[in-house]
Amino acid sequence: MRVINSRMAAVLLGGVAAAAFMMEPAAAQDASPTPSPPIETDRAASADGVIVVTARRREEQLNDVPVAVTAFTGETLEARGALDITDISNVTPNTTLETSRGTNSTLSAFIRGVGQQDPVPGFEAGVGIYLDDVYLNRPQAAVLDIYDVERIEVLRGPQGTLYGRNTIGGAVKYVTKLLPQEFSAKLRATYGTYDQAEGVLTASAPIGDLVRIGGSVARLSRGGFGDNLNIPGVENYNKDVWAARGTFELGGHGEPVLIRISGDYTRDKSDPRNGHRLIPGLLSGAPVLEDEFDTRAGLNAPEQDVEAYGVAMNVTAELTDNLTFRSISAWRKDESYTPIDFDALPAVDVDVPAVYRNEQISQEFQLLYESDRLHGLVGFYYLDARAYSKFDVLLATTGELLDLPGFGQQTIGDVRTDTWSVFGDFTFDVTDRLHLSLGGRYTVDDRDSFIFKQNQILGADPEFGGTALPIGAPITDFEGEARFKKFTPRASISYDVTDDVMVYASYSQGFKGGGFDPRGSANAAAIDVNGDGDFSYQEIYDFFLFEPEEVDSYEVGIKGAALGGDLNFALTGFYADYTNVQIPGSIGIDADGDGVFEGFSGVTTNAASATFKGLELETSASFARGFAGAGSRMIFAGTLGYIDAQYDEFIGNLGTDVADITDIQNTPTWTASGTLGALVPMGADGELNLSTTLSYRSETQQFEYPSPYLDQEGYALWDASLVYSFGGDRYSIGLHGKNILDKRYKTSGYQFLVTDPATGLPVVGGNGLPTPSLGREGIATVFYGNPRQVFVTATLKY
Repeated sequence: MRVINSRMAAVLLGGVAAAAFMMEPAAAQDASPTPSPPIETDRAASADGVIVVTARRREEQLNDVPVAVTAFTGETLEARGALDITDISNVTPNTTLETSRGTNSTLSAFIRGVGQQDPVPGFEAGVGIYLDDVYLNRPQAAVLDIYDVERIEVLRGPQGTLYGRNTIGGAVKYVTKLLPQEFSAKLRATYGTYDQAEGVLTASAPIGDLVRIGGSVARLSRGGFGDNLNIPGVENYNKDVWAARGTFELGGHGEPVLIRISGDYTRDKSDPRNGHRLIPGLLSGAPVLEDEFDTRAGLNAPEQDVEAYGVAMNVTAELTDNLTFRSISAWRKDESYTPIDFDALPAVDVDVPAVYRNEQISQEFQLLYESDRLHGLVGFYYLDARAYSKFDVLLATTGELLDLPGFGQQTIGDVRTDTWSVFGDFTFDVTDRLHLSLGGRYTVDDRDSFIFKQNQILGADPEFGGTALPIGAPITDFEGEARFKKFTPRASISYDVTDDVMVYASYSQGFKGGGFDPRGSANAAAIDVNGDGDFSYQEIYDFFLFEPEEVDSYEVGIKGAALGGDLNFALTGFYADYTNVQIPGSIGIDADGDGVFEGFSGVTTNAASATFKGLELETSASFARGFAGAGSRMIFAGTLGYIDAQYDEFIGNLGTDVADITDIQNTPTWTASGTLGALVPMGADGELNLSTTLSYRSETQQFEYPSPYLDQEGYALWDASLVYSFGGDRYSIGLHGKNILDKRYKTSGYQFLVTDPATGLPVVGGNGLPTPSLGREGIATVFYGNPRQVFVTATLKY
């Protein structure tokens, strides 16, 4: 068994050694690095300057990058009252970023139809999340709160060459602010509906000419949108978070070397998030609750607790006028205890106490080259990660096997990942206007998975506060290894039609890692594969294994500015051909043949192929300058996303093609938004910033098969903000409203109902109600997006 902490030490020491080695020759260079272009304070106001992004792992102006990128500066996000990264979803084309089902901290991310629904280990994300260029290997603790942020970039389409495996749909980059050279302090306080009370204190100071230290402490709290009517004192959808960041910087600000060591910590003690039942209890007759945010969930053990922390060291050294060296070393760890009550009722019907533990170390080296005609980089990346989960499925059911007190089933998944890759990407300026880019990445991905499943009685595992005892032999006690290798190329050609307008065409490949289904049951392999009762290792191995998912993507676009920079636009068309699409599913297990399911087995197959094609439009404009005095202006920012996402083939559980009744999950055909704002100077040193945003998402299907309970029809959301800054931007006070019309919309859910294999729809009995496939009450439980919130934010800068 690998010892991840020893490798962590080796990686960090290696980064330190590299930094020390590079500092001396770098300091000997006469030329200072070219200063970065300024980051603008408002994406919609970019006509007054340039927005710089690092989508190709080097600094470039947004309009010069032949990639579909949406960028938000920290000032823009603050002015709009953004609370966490899910807030950018509604104003980014073909993008879905949502809080997952059990906690406030687990992220579900989809871009252009690709993502991850189930957060258990063994399943890989289709969207890469990066914190200061450090890849977050798991979705737990990935709902990043917005504070002390420089910018957030959303890269759409496969980014496999520069960002590697699991960026098959795209990447989200969260970039924190560098420390200033002078002392600074900022206090932000927020109060709003549902007892929202937040405070963020940020401060930094120089120590001599080369060293700076700084940090932030955040208290983020809110009362629940609803209550647990079964457990007094427990709220539903509340927030109780402490967070902190600390940074040490050496060099930079004109020096040829910058060493940045940063650490972050988050503790989320919010109450469990429980869903809303859409059907009455099929056994108890419990009625559907009137308030969508209330619950009757009875499971409250283990106590919900999410803790995440990490440390990273980023080193940049200017070796010569043309060469720059970078090293990114990181270690991260998180642990999430969460009680998941699928049935959302007091009785133990389908209750799942769970724990997730993740740990990773990573090291990346880059060597960047810049000359008059050639620009690019080569690099090496290594990741050593462990993802572990344990959960009990506590069932209340009857049957010959289950006439036992507190019957349950425990599943443990322990996935070790070793992956390394070498990559390169270069742009050659054929002429001053014609640019050709070529890149490639070779990846070796090793997976070592342990899967254990055991029937038990007398409730939950002792780690979850229970007294469970195992019964019989383990259902599954499996360990398997697999190695996947892949070369992912990228090529693009761009042409500057004018100094302000660029057209481009690109081709790229990406892949999403394969593995073993961590919820699988060995007895399902024997029963479903050939029915001979032979539990051979090879049969189980083949049943659990799924291959990487792959994509070939083609993109054309135009980006530019007009009207003297007052109008900016980006129009993208894309086509993607997906093969070996991974389809996670589950089947009930009736081991004794009495017609009653005693448990379930995960079944993940490469059962589908799909074709995605669509358009994305982003515009921003400044107009009506001087309408309310000198310096005033109106601003408009608009986005439009269209995607035709279809399965070409989808082999269902019965072995037949059911592509005609399935659809791509979490992928609305249309996404759109429009923001209208105004900037009005007030007095000698004040400014009023007003904005209002209307966003729209068309009908969304939660899973591949349709569900009249979980699927969400099209809906629109209206937000608005008013921020007054004065004292030379030293003070500000803002009023923000989100979901002002208090729209109820579904974001995720659970369904365990018998479905018709011909239609995928739930089978309805003579009583007009569906038939449960697991448990006795029937499960059609949904989670909703936040209701109307109104809050005031005040800031003080020094």
